[in-house]
Amino acid sequence: MSSQLPADSGAVPWRDQRLSPTERAEALLPKMTLEEKIAQLVGVWVGAEATGEGVAPHHSDMISELPPWSTVIQHGLGQLTRPFGTAPVDPVLGARSLAASQAQIVAASRFGIPAQVHEECLTGFAAWRATVYPTPLSWGASFDPELVEVMADRIGRSMRAAGVHQGLAPVLDVTRDYRWGRTEETIGEDPYLVGTTGTAYVRGLERAGVVATLKHFAGYSASRGGRNLAPVSMGPRELADVILPPFEMALRYGGARSVMNSYAEIDGLPVAADHGVLTGLLRDEWGFTGTLVADYFAVRFLETLHGVAEGAADAARLALRAGIDVELPTVDTFGEPLVEAVRSGEVDEALIDRALRRVLIQKIEIGLLDEGWRELPDDVASLRFDDEASQDVAVRLARESVVLLRNTGILPLPAGGRLALVGPAADDPMAMLGCYSFPNHVGIHHSEFGLGVDIPSLRDELARRVPLLTHEPGCAITGEDSSGIPAAVAAAAVADVCVVAVGDRAGMFGRGTSGEGCDAADLRLPGVQADLVRAILATGTPVVLVLMTGRPYALGPEFDGAAAVVQAFFLGQRGGQALAEVLTGAVNPSGRLPVSVPRDVGGLPSTYLAPPLGHRNKVSSIDPTPAYPFGHGLSYTTFEWSDPTVVDSASTAGNEPTAWPVDGEVRVRITVANTGERAGTEVVQLYLHDPVAQATRPVVRLIGYARLPLAPGEAAHVTFGVPADVTSFIGRSGRRIVEPGRVELRFGRSSGEVAATLPLRLVGAERPLGYERELLTSVRVETLVAVAQSA
Repeated sequence: MSSQLPADSGAVPWRDQRLSPTERAEALLPKMTLEEKIAQLVGVWVGAEATGEGVAPHHSDMISELPPWSTVIQHGLGQLTRPFGTAPVDPVLGARSLAASQAQIVAASRFGIPAQVHEECLTGFAAWRATVYPTPLSWGASFDPELVEVMADRIGRSMRAAGVHQGLAPVLDVTRDYRWGRTEETIGEDPYLVGTTGTAYVRGLERAGVVATLKHFAGYSASRGGRNLAPVSMGPRELADVILPPFEMALRYGGARSVMNSYAEIDGLPVAADHGVLTGLLRDEWGFTGTLVADYFAVRFLETLHGVAEGAADAARLALRAGIDVELPTVDTFGEPLVEAVRSGEVDEALIDRALRRVLIQKIEIGLLDEGWRELPDDVASLRFDDEASQDVAVRLARESVVLLRNTGILPLPAGGRLALVGPAADDPMAMLGCYSFPNHVGIHHSEFGLGVDIPSLRDELARRVPLLTHEPGCAITGEDSSGIPAAVAAAAVADVCVVAVGDRAGMFGRGTSGEGCDAADLRLPGVQADLVRAILATGTPVVLVLMTGRPYALGPEFDGAAAVVQAFFLGQRGGQALAEVLTGAVNPSGRLPVSVPRDVGGLPSTYLAPPLGHRNKVSSIDPTPAYPFGHGLSYTTFEWSDPTVVDSASTAGNEPTAWPVDGEVRVRITVANTGERAGTEVVQLYLHDPVAQATRPVVRLIGYARLPLAPGEAAHVTFGVPADVTSFIGRSGRRIVEPGRVELRFGRSSGEVAATLPLRLVGAERPLGYERELLTSVRVETLVAVAQSA
């Protein structure tokens, strides 16, 4: 089906592919009326329902009855919001329906411009019957950006085949408070891990032809008290050194073409109205030329939640002036209120033209104004969102994401023994899914359609591998009913080993224990699950504690009696298989913590990126030391680290540290050998320690890492090339600098376990840096000949 374009379309310059996108947009823009211009700056959520069961904050307050479809599209349309992600729809029928809508949009407007279609895609294409991949916390736990890129490519290809052009992912918020419900959507608590992993996701999605949308720019994850959509108290150093780097990486190295604003207000200024952030920083300093889309209803929130706008037109003016180009999810303040404001002179039409120019350029770049554009591919009849190749990627990523926190030797599970499996997460497929997976996000309101994909539970998968398996749930994930605990205790008491599977139920706005709007008052396990764990531990049966959660929960002394502890962050539709394979030893665990696991449920949540005063000291009775630190994870084999060295360094006298020019690169190397009896993967982590600086610095922070698979007896050199730029921070002057002085590069098995330290000295004059600084540490792995295994 080809688009029905005006008869003279071949003669118009905006369809001439010999011209640049900018030239084509500039040719079209002056031809458009005000109504046609503004129509390109809005989305329409035709599938939304005005009920209390919405999928965005204040959804029911913001969605009103739209005019007839013919009226909505009479001047054209900028975006279509979530045609697949609002209700269950068969992939083929959904693609045909979308194509029919596009044909109507093209035919109704004078210039035949299709709508840009966007969907959520954080844990896969958020559509019925689409593969559900692990959540971003699991991406971070894998420490494998290459596999994340493969996943994103597959997600993008399924979206593009269905007629979708833009994906609202990845989330690049660095988690700052684990109580925040959207912690599950973050990649972790470290900006380098978030940035490198998020950049890989962007590359995969963009390579598939889908516009990646970075969110939430910026500061959303640093809200007071871990509350969703709450004020942010953050200084410019934290913003620049912790929050912004992942966005910088994804724009420069990933090529993301869209950014979504944060709902947050930083120091009293809502980001949606902050010209300094959205234009001064993002566009003028960083040079971003893509589209800036509003988070759902964020423009209207300037009036209704933030109280900085007086009415719809004023909210639209503030957002446009700040730099927002497109109002999502549906036409509101950018509709009739904006048209009237421009005609009355309250809003300068130049702001409309600025936003429209960016929108048209992007539509041209993705081919929507080309002569050969088609609403529907010829092979739509064979369209599938969940295939074997996608499931294979999903299970591979899930396997790599499982983190073995503790093991006294009980894992892998002994063969032939009696196994009790207890806990509310053990036989619940939904315990594998994050809040932005389709079954949790939308499907929960349409139970008659089923999950859409096969999601085996942990019980299903363990039963296939362990013949003598008994199961008792013990309790629910939420609620205070403990009546099932005695039956679980009885099952555990007669077993050789008991696996206790506890965790979260992802949901939206209070309908779950994790997810958007599902914030936690403290970091204790939800419901009476902690009571269940304590009761099982009291039986004396060896316990394997499995946490299937969207955030880290406190594992204080009361859980120290567990023989093993396994952490899984919503592993997706094949998560049950991955967990069972790790527990039984078919897969050697290789995941590492992307967030620290706290010890105290009530202490101030704190990530590992703390200066000296943020760590244990004698001036406070609160010890923030985590139960398990960022980067921690165990294996079923053993690794030996040796021979740390600065490569090609000039000899230094005595114990003097190696000189490192403030504008140069240093190469450091370590040798890692698998000294165990089975293949395994070590994650080599490189941390920076800056003992004396103009401003307080984190005691350590990650600046490089490498996944290193090794066969038994195999060894490898891992070499990191570290630009001096990665040591930079915001100095006293408020500028980013590389400061001369002593530093240390620490090879770590985690942020809390240093394997080797290399002292260096940055030499030269203090060096100011800008946006074009080097952000990445290079990694080179050289496999060595097999070494003799230890006895």
